[in-house]
Amino acid sequence: MNALIRPLVVALSLFFASSTFAQHQTFTASPKTSDVSFTLGGSEHETHGTFRVQNGSIDFDRTNPKLSGSVIVAAGSGRTGNDSRDKKMTDTVLDAPHFADVSFTPQSYQGTIAPAGDSTIQVTGTFILHGTAHQLTVPIQIHIDGANCTAKTHFIVPYVKWGLKDPSVFILKVAKEVDVNLTLVGQLSN
Repeated sequence: MNALIRPLVVALSLFFASSTFAQHQTFTASPKTSDVSFTLGGSEHETHGTFRVQNGSIDFDRTNPKLSGSVIVAAGSGRTGNDSRDKKMTDTVLDAPHFADVSFTPQSYQGTIAPAGDSTIQVTGTFILHGTAHQLTVPIQIHIDGANCTAKTHFIVPYVKWGLKDPSVFILKVAKEVDVNLTLVGQLSN
């Protein structure tokens, strides 16, 4: 009887180990298809622009709410369609020559990540802007189609409160917060 139970225990252990392993995945974002867009309100008009995602890789497990990895955006890549405004944003506000990266390092999530289709989760992590870390929780909408994955979020960055320079001048006033939309498109792997 012992000879019959031992193979069953080994087979069950391998089954549960492989199903647990299948829950762990890595999402790797493609810089070519991912982007950051932003809107900054102002007294005269809104300013719209984009930044370039340098890279992003997030490890997750559907059975454990812990996350690891990071998403890195090039601080000097901001474009609004106005060269002088872009230079002021890059050099004066973001100080990209000294702080080249803006990053988000996720640490945990709440909710359920479906193996296919759409999911919405709350992700908590560390947002580093201008060399300073800030805790941030953001809602993320995820769409999984086979190995293809898209993750989208919208959040507000209170950049002046976080110590960055206010670009307002005499009669041209701008908001002290910026609306950010992040879209990451990439691949899932086990």
